Amino acid sequence: MPQRTRHLYLGHDRIGGAVVRSVGTPRRDERGTPIVLVPGLGAPGYLLRTLEHCARTGPARLLDVPGFRDPGGPACPETLGPLADTVARWLAVVPRTPVVLAGHSTGAQVALHAAVRAPERVRSLVLLSPTFPPRLRRMRPLLGALARTVVHEAPDVVPTVLPSYLEAGPRRLLNCVRSAQADAPEDVLPSVACPVTVVAGERDALCPGDWAGHLAGRAVDGRLLRAPGAHAFPHPHPDVTADALAQARDGRP
Repeated sequence: MPQRTRHLYLGHDRIGGAVVRSVGTPRRDERGTPIVLVPGLGAPGYLLRTLEHCARTGPARLLDVPGFRDPGGPACPETLGPLADTVARWLAVVPRTPVVLAGHSTGAQVALHAAVRAPERVRSLVLLSPTFPPRLRRMRPLLGALARTVVHEAPDVVPTVLPSYLEAGPRRLLNCVRSAQADAPEDVLPSVACPVTVVAGERDALCPGDWAGHLAGRAVDGRLLRAPGAHAFPHPHPDVTADALAQARDGRP
């Protein structure tokens, strides 16, 4: 009999003066190590398939940060520092146990900084398509890499991210990208004591293999996995993504 996805619920958690929206398994089901997902560029829709797969085997949450489409308004500014602060504060208040913290794209950078801010709340860190290698920290090379990547993306990923992008608007999206370009995750990783897994798409020019391998090597306890697809591989390959997250949760090599 195929496994059934647990019922997912929409939650709002008050963190200081802000409210963080999330989708995930009910609180009564939160036994074991939760998996917490942080989306890239504030567009959580493309990670829902991965969330559903993760929820088949244990507690899982997908954070909607900064919350562009939340009727209550964004929980924080869209730049890297405030996003990481918000995720770290959420981790300190909401989960009952340390988590597997996973971020995708710019969300991987957010998750990395949140893990440094709240190390006691992160059992394992997973960086999915982490951005940006030094050569892409200028806009022209970044646009070239984007053009080389989008031709390999699954077409149906667009409807999952477009509503959030439209709600955010170009200024806030650019703010997020610029703040991510100003970051140097390779300098932060040696400060992370927990195991780190870096997962890169095979056809991703935004997170090329040499960059992903370099990041894994910078971690105290790091490893590299490759996934089929391009930058947004969690959407067309949620089973592969969820298995990588389960390996990090279970400590499997």
